[in-house]
Amino acid sequence: MEYVGRLYRPPSEARSLIVQASFGCPYNTCTFCSMYKGEKFEIFPYEYIKNQLEDAAKKYTWIQKVFLADGDCLYMDNDTLLKIIDDCYRLFPNLRQVNTYGTTKSILKKTEDELRELKEHGLGIIYLGIESGSDKVLKNIKKGVTQEETIKAGKKVVDSGIKLSVTFIAGLGSDTLSHEHAVESAKVVNEMRPDYFSVLTLLLEDTAPLYKDMVEGKFKYLEPDEVLREVRTMIENIDVDRGMFSMAHASNYININGTFPQDKERLLKQIDYALNNISNAEHHMKWRG
Repeated sequence: MEYVGRLYRPPSEARSLIVQASFGCPYNTCTFCSMYKGEKFEIFPYEYIKNQLEDAAKKYTWIQKVFLADGDCLYMDNDTLLKIIDDCYRLFPNLRQVNTYGTTKSILKKTEDELRELKEHGLGIIYLGIESGSDKVLKNIKKGVTQEETIKAGKKVVDSGIKLSVTFIAGLGSDTLSHEHAVESAKVVNEMRPDYFSVLTLLLEDTAPLYKDMVEGKFKYLEPDEVLREVRTMIENIDVDRGMFSMAHASNYININGTFPQDKERLLKQIDYALNNISNAEHHMKWRG
């Protein structure tokens, strides 16, 4: 496979064949993100993608999952996307699933019938980076969408039968909006009922616009205990009858996973245990002087 620039994928797609059908992000103004800064969004021609798939099929006959990269393949017209998905299943006899990233805007551009078509042809999961459910936080990070639009997009995916995996970023509201960030993010989960919902912890690279704000003291990184309390508030406010929660990303201070609603109390206890250990460690360090 040939790749352009830095390639990104969800952690759960580690064993997938990564097919770069597009490059970059069509929006690319989020202040916390440095992934495609300075790069122009591009959708690769269908024939190029088809040739890449055909070349890969000669070498990787065992492939069971394909991930269509990069930032937002849902911006493709549906006919082209359907052909690519069909090619994947035609060329890889053991294939079980084709997944891709999506954004609120690209999902809203699709009609309900188009999303159902994608489901019927074998699109398994759409990964949606929500980041925050708070309109104030979304405005601050220049996400370009509102909570209402995000919920509408998520519901469209769920209603189509395509599995929806969403992510939020702990610490994105800093200390001033931490509580609102947590509560409103939980509200989004409750409204859209995604199949998977996960939390990452904010890490800023120096090319992200928000990094400059942090250096200048305009934005405060949360301490580990503040992050955990924020996530605890979010989990405490989630009330769904299904869905898998994950905090397994390398950016997080603890690694916890569970299925809602049955594991909710266990998740809260695990966070409390971590918070208690942080408190004890800090007390011990002060006692040692």
